[in-house]
Amino acid sequence: MLQEVEWGEFKVSDLFDIQNTNSFNTDVLVPGNEYDYVTRTSLNQGVLQETGFVNLENINSAGTWSLGLLQMDFFYRQKPWYAGQFVRKIIPKIELTEKSILFFTALLNKLKKRLLSVLVRDVDNIFLTSAISLPIKNNDIDFSFIDKFIAELEAERLAELEAYLSITGLKDYELTEEEQKALEDYDKIEWTEYNLEKLFGKSTRGKRLKSEDRLPGHLPFVTAGEAEEGVSAFIGNDVTVFSENTTTIDMFGSAKYRNYKYGGDDHVAIVHTENVPKYAAIFITSAIHKVSHCGKFDYSKNFYAKDADELYISLPSVKGSINFKIMEI
Repeated sequence: MLQEVEWGEFKVSDLFDIQNTNSFNTDVLVPGNEYDYVTRTSLNQGVLQETGFVNLENINSAGTWSLGLLQMDFFYRQKPWYAGQFVRKIIPKIELTEKSILFFTALLNKLKKRLLSVLVRDVDNIFLTSAISLPIKNNDIDFSFIDKFIAELEAERLAELEAYLSITGLKDYELTEEEQKALEDYDKIEWTEYNLEKLFGKSTRGKRLKSEDRLPGHLPFVTAGEAEEGVSAFIGNDVTVFSENTTTIDMFGSAKYRNYKYGGDDHVAIVHTENVPKYAAIFITSAIHKVSHCGKFDYSKNFYAKDADELYISLPSVKGSINFKIMEI
């Protein structure tokens, strides 16, 4: 289908503008869900959390894209949003159809590799001077073709999903009694705050290993970042090997569960959850991420092991003790 249409090249600057965002940290957020609070993370479409109205001057309009300057991911924003540090907004200069938004999001993200190769100070210029190819008709963007292409793609993927659910027996899946009860009782769960160090002992900091010193091998080596879950290489060096079923927190406060043995560099803190049941450890990782990945840590202020030791996380409890059973359902 893509081969049947005429294509034309367009300068990004003719289609979009790029602007800085006025940022603030999470400490000014308020209860509510009218606005998204967007950070440079690639997780959850860049949304760290929702918030109520904070102020007028920091609001970014819906119908724009956010660009996180850590992973250079473009996410379309369907409702008004506030921004954390290191986030740009991309403003369309052309009128878009609903389905074409998906098409343009894919095209914008094709610029990721180029943007990651330059300094942050050069991102705006590189973005605006880039070019993208679009379907055209009579020298204008062929939105009719784009809408038809996206509609056919959606129908194809939906059919594949329906077939998969039927084959796996998940199409009419019913919850077990235990799962159903867990959902019904969710609002009745008692939550308690726990200090991370008191639960799991002192967190451990990894050790620096320069790229040029890394020997090829089979041990995953964890560094800061979201790409490949932070695994930057597989090494054969003699380094400290951390246990599976533990949690890493990188320099930006991003927490990830590790179900394998690994090494870590000095921008990674390891929380020793190895003696906790697997699914409870995954639950705990999410609880850690909720408080550590708060927009407070960046290149100028890194997250370290000592910061992990000071964290307080909320966990289900029963009669004053952690309720591991509910976390494992």
